[in-house]
Amino acid sequence: MESIHISTAPLAELVRTMQYLDHSGLTTGSAGNASCRADPGGFWITPSAVPPGALTTASIVAMPLGSPAPVSTPRPSSEWRMHHDIYRERPKIGAIVHTHSTYATALACRRKSIPAFHYMVAVAGGNSIRCAAYATFGTQELSDYAMSALSGREACLLANHGVLALGITPMGAAKLALEVEELAKQYCIALQQGDPAILDEEQMRDVLKKFESYGQRIE
Repeated sequence: MESIHISTAPLAELVRTMQYLDHSGLTTGSAGNASCRADPGGFWITPSAVPPGALTTASIVAMPLGSPAPVSTPRPSSEWRMHHDIYRERPKIGAIVHTHSTYATALACRRKSIPAFHYMVAVAGGNSIRCAAYATFGTQELSDYAMSALSGREACLLANHGVLALGITPMGAAKLALEVEELAKQYCIALQQGDPAILDEEQMRDVLKKFESYGQRIE
């Protein structure tokens, strides 16, 4: 019988993406995770508690959609539920990263969304980057809150936790996470001087219209 060949290309990209997050300072130690959609009907996700430098393609865990997580070795990231639910509910999403980047997490610990203080907030798909309500990590409750915060958006903060960023590819999601961190840094600095001016809805509608033809957008 002919053996079934499974391409290692998406697994290698997940490894590279986690190394990029590490080198960019968006993750430290074994914090954070990344995943990408797999055909048919599943996704690949990084394992629990493995730092980027120790990741290999053999470390990446295959997960199904629409059924309970299997008992597997290595164990998938404890945040697999968020990834699972996003892929199930948003079929055009191809990849997800989760980070504990410094400035975005600082805002999340104050449970503050990022408003339209800068037009580039539109990079996440709307006129704000919302902060999801708090729930214990790895729980269905947290996934539900994240799904709500991501409605009409491609990134959100997670209260007292970190960031979720979505993309077409793992590296695209990682670059969005980097953009969210830069916006969070700028917003934190602006808050030190007082309340920054916020772009109004009409101004952000104009920006979002321009963004429809800017870069690789998720429809």
